[in-house]
Amino acid sequence: MSIDPSSIPNFGSQPEPDQPSGGPAAPSVVIPDQDLVTQLLDQMGLKHAVDDEGDLLAPWEEFRTYFMFRGEAQQHVFAVRTFYERAYSVDEKAQLLEALDEWNHLTLWPKVYTNTDDEGVVRLIGEAQMLIGMGVGLDHFVATTVSWVQASIEFNKWLGERLGLEGAADDDESGEPGESGEGSEG
Repeated sequence: MSIDPSSIPNFGSQPEPDQPSGGPAAPSVVIPDQDLVTQLLDQMGLKHAVDDEGDLLAPWEEFRTYFMFRGEAQQHVFAVRTFYERAYSVDEKAQLLEALDEWNHLTLWPKVYTNTDDEGVVRLIGEAQMLIGMGVGLDHFVATTVSWVQASIEFNKWLGERLGLEGAADDDESGEPGESGEGSEG
């Protein structure tokens, strides 16, 4: 059995010479980089900086969100990783895992997990990734990145409410990215 090439939808590539070029314009395809993310953070009004490893980060009072590029060529990946500052004890880990299972089941991103250091301090990390080596639509990249940042903020609020943590509703009063951010402009 073979697939008729004409039955495969055209998802934005250039039309064949014998095909009409009418219809919607193809989306602008980019290979995102740190400069593009910096522009986006500026447009969002987020304070940001670059860390010692060269990764872009946007700090809030209770967490830091990193915008990282890893891999090469077709395996080039853009990752948004949020490190939540609140420390938990190993004794609290079962309750945390129950809450994280609920969050990860109900939401698409960020997927959140625990990290326990050598001293037994448990912290949470949320992350989402996008394969970008072949290029992505600019509008898709922007919308997804904004959504990931907003979801990272929402997770922090949700967990505080879910666990009944003191001050959880006051941690980010406005809910707007960058309002409570600390750090220098990139």
